[in-house]
Amino acid sequence: MLAILGTVMIVVFTYLIMAKRLSPIASLTLVPVVFAVLGGFRGKLGTMIMDGLKLVAPSAALLLFAILFFGILIDAGLFDPLVEKILKIVKGDPVKIAMGTAILSLLVALDGDGTTTYMIAVSALLPLYIRIGMNPLILATVSMLSLSIMSGMTPWGGPATRAIAVMGLDASEFFIPLLPTMIGGALWVVFTGYLLGKRERRRIGIADIQHKKVDPEILSQLAAAQETVYNDGSASIKRPHLRYFNLLLVLVVMTVLVMGLLPAPALFLVGFIVALMINYPNLDLQKERIAAHANNALTVVLLVFAAGVFAGILSGTKMVDAIAQALISIIPDSAGPLFPAIVAITSMPFTFVLSNDAYYFGVLPILAEAASAYGVSPIEIARASIMGQPVHLMSPLVASTFLLVSMVNVDISAFQRFAYKWAILTGVVITGLALITGALTLL
Repeated sequence: MLAILGTVMIVVFTYLIMAKRLSPIASLTLVPVVFAVLGGFRGKLGTMIMDGLKLVAPSAALLLFAILFFGILIDAGLFDPLVEKILKIVKGDPVKIAMGTAILSLLVALDGDGTTTYMIAVSALLPLYIRIGMNPLILATVSMLSLSIMSGMTPWGGPATRAIAVMGLDASEFFIPLLPTMIGGALWVVFTGYLLGKRERRRIGIADIQHKKVDPEILSQLAAAQETVYNDGSASIKRPHLRYFNLLLVLVVMTVLVMGLLPAPALFLVGFIVALMINYPNLDLQKERIAAHANNALTVVLLVFAAGVFAGILSGTKMVDAIAQALISIIPDSAGPLFPAIVAITSMPFTFVLSNDAYYFGVLPILAEAASAYGVSPIEIARASIMGQPVHLMSPLVASTFLLVSMVNVDISAFQRFAYKWAILTGVVITGLALITGALTLL
């Protein structure tokens, strides 16, 4: 009975999100509450909700402070010199342009936000693509693959945050074993840019751009993109004299994170406060910078807490246990040791047809519970679940995908036809890297 009730709850939850009948936050909160009452758990409802909120609180804090930390550093112009340098170096060579696209979008994607990544990368480079006649689908594809690596694997990116939150995992324990996979994945994206650029070089050759200085039109496009993203067209928020300090701050934060000297939420809180105080000592300007990022940060944090309600009720009612037992009964015992690899591969089609909310909050807990019967750690299932993100980001369910295709002025179906093989290949590559480096294991 509980298995049926839980399955129906997940189906209803998925439908309401997919059909856009309810927002993810509303669906994550209301659907489990209604089904808990229908299942006779009204008396335990408050306890289950609070248990779920406690479970996701560290992840919510991490996400909040990481978004603010990277947002402040991008506001201050930490990456501006790199952007300009890339534009000067690539000139008219399609290979350099495609590889520069990968490097730029990988760095911008550090804040985990697809909108920011696409706005800056596409606005900075699209005029150059058009000027020399390169296919803008290369720009779209490489930017998308970059986002899938950086946003998909970092614990402040959407997919990993959902996986960590819904399963109550430690962010550092989840992320640090994935670092070699993420670095390898980033190198793969740069190599993909090389392959696509080489193909374009054969088609159009190397364009002759006479002036070594960056085209003012390109820089103005970049400035316009940054103004749109950060809602502030004033150059007064830039801090070029503090770039070396900001770079050192990022390196210190990442080093401490890898060494595990501080819990990730506390680390990013301290990093954010230091970045804010040093770059914007004026109190009014501090309030403005926080407010500029508050909308994005608050929305995501609310989503995480709503996920806590869903996870708390799914676990507290034992629905997830019942569904997992039903799933185990139909899985051959011989497939048990392959569970991480199975989850990694199936996450590609699952996350293409399901939103991240539906997959991570509805399907992942069931997969993790089923895998535990074979001795597979939940943290491995969480890591495996993010391997399908390169394919997920082609999905029409992803809002930032529509922004991307609109910016490069192509139809989404044309983008999917061009990008799908590279997305699938990237998913396979990072899965292989995770297995080789031990982030995922085969028992």
